[in-house]
Amino acid sequence: MEWINVCSIDDVKEGQLLGHDCAGKKILVANIGGKIHATDRICTHADADLANGITSSEGVRCPLHLSVFDMESGMPKNPPAEAPLCVYNVKIDGGQIYVEI
Repeated sequence: MEWINVCSIDDVKEGQLLGHDCAGKKILVANIGGKIHATDRICTHADADLANGITSSEGVRCPLHLSVFDMESGMPKNPPAEAPLCVYNVKIDGGQIYVEI
């Protein structure tokens, strides 16, 4: 496991999503309620890019079939998605967001 610098904290304002590719992984960084989260970026149901989704207090809504994923657990809150997203540890250091992969 290693910490990867994915972006500046200024790159992900509250309510925004950011996609980042690193070490062969497609990572989604989300700012929900002022808290930074990182998960897999591709929906577990139909390979949609969640960086094009919508944030809410519930999590991130997939732009394709509208499943919502809880960003704390990665679990889908409604169908059609059934499998969870992988959730990554996040740290902020010197104004930079790091994800442990």
